[in-house]
Amino acid sequence: MAQDFWFLLLPGFSVMGFVSAVEPLRVANRFRGELYRWHVMSLDGGPVLASNGMSLNADGALEPLARGDTLLVVAGFEPLKCYGPALERWLRKLDRDGVRLGGIDTGAFVLAEASLLDGHRLTLHWEALDAFKESYPQLEATQELFEIDGSRITSAGGTASIDLMLDLIAQTHGSELAVQVSEQFVLGRIRPRQDHQRLQIASRYGVSNKKLVQVIGEMERHTEPPLTTLELAERIQVTRRQLERLFRVHLKDTPSNFYLGLRLDKARHLLRQTDMSVLEVSLACGFESSSYFSRSYRVRFDCSPSQDRAVLPKRGG
Repeated sequence: MAQDFWFLLLPGFSVMGFVSAVEPLRVANRFRGELYRWHVMSLDGGPVLASNGMSLNADGALEPLARGDTLLVVAGFEPLKCYGPALERWLRKLDRDGVRLGGIDTGAFVLAEASLLDGHRLTLHWEALDAFKESYPQLEATQELFEIDGSRITSAGGTASIDLMLDLIAQTHGSELAVQVSEQFVLGRIRPRQDHQRLQIASRYGVSNKKLVQVIGEMERHTEPPLTTLELAERIQVTRRQLERLFRVHLKDTPSNFYLGLRLDKARHLLRQTDMSVLEVSLACGFESSSYFSRSYRVRFDCSPSQDRAVLPKRGG
């Protein structure tokens, strides 16, 4: 029997994350007959506007699904904008009815808000990860491309949805079919879930020095509270002067200024993706002084934190 996948598209959803999930199912059917069926849902049954301005028609609104079906919530930059009691009740009923639940891109926010991810490992788009951890510190959110944990499946969105579907296809119908499907997308390889969403530090910053890569990793893991330059040097077993030289030679910067930039970038993500106050964001990014935070923010982004939070950049189509 064909397996049914239902996609709940929320306003502002990522087209890339959605299409990357559907296309592997279509190609699998091309090779093996009707293995999968897919259906599009919206909150009201009407068309849904994506983050890139495209409108997609839905097959229906929130309706009962059958045991064994899979529902994937596809969201974008504001996953909880349309969240309400009706959606929560519906999701919880699906869970009771034996429907497998998941999220694409930032869809995990919706499931977390409905308390449907407790005890499950999950992932979501890296840009929203800090905001998610601040909102749901009790949940285990990873930076994997996708997570399959029991009856919960989540994808980071974008092309990671292809990797998720290829894994599901391989589990049900064998790795040979998954390889056939992947070759139709001209993929060099099938990525395992453990692959990183973002480029490795060395590629992201164009550096190859192992000590420098190591210390940048320490900075990214410790934004609140931040470590001192001496503590950073001790963690990678160099002197403070050696650490400062590494940054000067390879990045034309100082350790403290580079570290400040990382923390301000995190602050920008939190301001744009959570309802945390400016003070709360400041503290979450290791700034003890709100005035220093505001001054530093303005220098880096040419606007104040409160002005920036009104800007909602579009991501992922």
